[in-house]
Amino acid sequence: MTIKRIEAGPRMSQAVIHGNTVYLAGQVGEGATVTEQSRSALAEVDRLLAAAGTDKSKILQTIIYLSDMSTFAEMNAVWEAWVDPNNTPARATSQGALATPDYKVEFIVTAAL
Repeated sequence: MTIKRIEAGPRMSQAVIHGNTVYLAGQVGEGATVTEQSRSALAEVDRLLAAAGTDKSKILQTIIYLSDMSTFAEMNAVWEAWVDPNNTPARATSQGALATPDYKVEFIVTAAL
């Protein structure tokens, strides 16, 4: 079975396709707030899924990291406006330190093709 890498770099690929599954690297967004960063990161998820030949209706699982769990409701407001309500994925959300203090949220997505 072949492996296709999308936007491969020296450290990581932004997406990897194996079989009928696409795995996205953790996506962080731009902006000062969790709302802004969530919108930006989910726009990147849309872009990468499209590059892989799929879309958010085919998301199987999403893992979300927040730098501060007190922003859970703020992130969820953006998520609920974005996610396909007829095809919600399995999801987990946790608090953790992200790559830089500027990052407030990160989305890790696995989807079917």
